[in-house]
Amino acid sequence: MNSPEVNAKHFNTSQGAIGKARDYRSLPVASILDHVKIARPDHWFKNVFVLPGIFLALLVNQKIPNLTELIRILYGLLIVCLTASSNYIINEITDAKFDKLHPIKKHRPIPSGSVRISIAYLEWILLLTISIFLSWTINLHFAVMTLVFLSQGIVYNVPPVRSKDVAYVDVLTESVNNPIRLLLGWFLVDLSSIPTLSLVAAYWMVGAFFMTSKRYSEFIMFNDRKKAGAYRNSFKKYNSERLLMIMFFYGSLFSFFMGIFLIRYRTELLLSIPFIALVISYYLKISLRPDSLVQNPEKLYKHRQFVLLVSISVLVITVLFLIDIPFLRELFSPVAAYYP
Repeated sequence: MNSPEVNAKHFNTSQGAIGKARDYRSLPVASILDHVKIARPDHWFKNVFVLPGIFLALLVNQKIPNLTELIRILYGLLIVCLTASSNYIINEITDAKFDKLHPIKKHRPIPSGSVRISIAYLEWILLLTISIFLSWTINLHFAVMTLVFLSQGIVYNVPPVRSKDVAYVDVLTESVNNPIRLLLGWFLVDLSSIPTLSLVAAYWMVGAFFMTSKRYSEFIMFNDRKKAGAYRNSFKKYNSERLLMIMFFYGSLFSFFMGIFLIRYRTELLLSIPFIALVISYYLKISLRPDSLVQNPEKLYKHRQFVLLVSISVLVITVLFLIDIPFLRELFSPVAAYYP
């Protein structure tokens, strides 16, 4: 049997170990990691929405990038990631007091107190400045869109505007990042034209659908409108039925604009519509869960079924871009008018 002295010694040793564990977060390495974390490099996956802009611009210009152009494209993608991180940091700063009310986000570096706000602001300004400077080394069009991207982050997050607090406007101003990314990708390849408006609108509306799905999943997770409203001001105007209606509204607009684009510019892609619709429908299915991964879109790669559906759709779209089906074009072409 252990003596009281031994037990006391063991207790002190254990307390010392716990103390050291608690002190870990005060170490410089831990602090650096937390400052990296608020830039959300794990969210860079969202910049995959830049790729269709690059791909379509290459297709329109009927060119295959050489090594120099490929390096410029990769360089541009890095700039987009740094620009997005600048927006993420200001989001982390301005949302900190609200994130404390979220069961998961309260553990983020700023709400948990492991990052100093003053240093976070410096990090934001540094990344913002670097993004602007580097974007000018690409071309004027790309630099202007980078400024628009950064401005959107301020409009969305920073008072007195802070559009994320305004119901309905919050979704539209967050999802506008989709067409911005599309244009950033386009201007990495083509400066002589811009994507057709129907494609830009479709890109915006599918982003609005994704963002509303995220809102819905968050709202039902709280299961309490008062708590949800305390966390996100726009939730005071929402309810689950209204959010579902908005999801279908944006999904319908996406289908409408995408249909216009496909019929006018690449009729063969009409055959991909069932696959695109299946992806959208499946996304809706997984968003109906209160603990859904749509609350953290950067982690959707963990959902195997969804990744499989997206991969199949991308493959089908790629094949339809490469083959011509004259019969399909004739089938959907306007009927000639006959006059007596």
